Amino acid sequence: MDSLPTSMKPERRGRSKPLPTSSPSIVMAFFSCLAWLYVAGRLWQDAENRTLLTGLLKKNLDQRPKVLSVEDKLAVLGCKDLERRIVEAEMELTLAKSQGFLKNKMQKSSSSSGQKLLAVIGVYTGFGSRLKRNMFRGSWMPRGDALKKLEERGVVIRFVIGRSANRGDSLDRNIDEENRTTKDILILEGHEEAQEELPKKAKIFFSTAIQMWDAEFYVKVDDNINLDLEGLVELLDRRRGHDGAYIGCMKSGDVISEEGKPWYEPEWWKFGDEKSYFRHASGSLFILSKNLAQYININSASLKTYAHDDTSVGSWMMGIQSTFIDDSHLCCSSTAQDKVCSLA
Repeated sequence: MDSLPTSMKPERRGRSKPLPTSSPSIVMAFFSCLAWLYVAGRLWQDAENRTLLTGLLKKNLDQRPKVLSVEDKLAVLGCKDLERRIVEAEMELTLAKSQGFLKNKMQKSSSSSGQKLLAVIGVYTGFGSRLKRNMFRGSWMPRGDALKKLEERGVVIRFVIGRSANRGDSLDRNIDEENRTTKDILILEGHEEAQEELPKKAKIFFSTAIQMWDAEFYVKVDDNINLDLEGLVELLDRRRGHDGAYIGCMKSGDVISEEGKPWYEPEWWKFGDEKSYFRHASGSLFILSKNLAQYININSASLKTYAHDDTSVGSWMMGIQSTFIDDSHLCCSSTAQDKVCSLA
């Protein structure tokens, strides 16, 4: 029996719905991708930099000299090696001077009889003091033949001056011309003539004078005083043979610590709480025996200078076996009574 056909309804195949995707997730994924790319790029760049630096360091090490240059040593040691060498050279120079190994390039002068001079007198002067020099030449200071006769008696007198800051200018030329005429000026070639350089002038004067003349005494005189020359010669003659003599009008005094005031001392703090100078001879006129002048000559490179020449010389005399001789005849004042000097 044939079965009856049954009607079949076609199956409906439904389409699946897409899963919902949120917008924030997509944004986060995008930024995560960017972050990854950034980190990867930095790591690659750092690796490349390290490779480059490693190559440069290796190249520099290969090219580095086995023996360091002077520049390398100075950079590494901070100039200590150079400083040590300078100190050693100064010590060797001092030893050579003291033992007489250096040749004296300046011809020594003495009296015609060949005996040692009594004194070398240096009168400090400056470029603007020609009128003062002429005044002294017309009063207490001999000139011409009289100056030569005084040297025969054993006393040499010279005006003492340095060189201009502008070497070879009209100031230097005028001094050279004046000296050619008068022959009474000692020109300190290694000294720059300036007020602030006076303490150094003392070192150079005594060093130069003792190399040029062999004398019992070396005298420093300011150019603002009149000198009783015969009285000074008599005073020195009585002191002949007195080694270690530091002679002058001895004084002390307050250290001026206020900048801008007369006699200001920049290193005032070194003189203690009371700020008083040690005992020293007045700068107007003081005298050193030969061995003290020789001491300055030998040790000039290491001698400390202060603001003034008289305190500087006094400080040098403090540390050695010198005899301080306080002579009131050397205390220059407005009156010449019982004095060998008076204010001009």
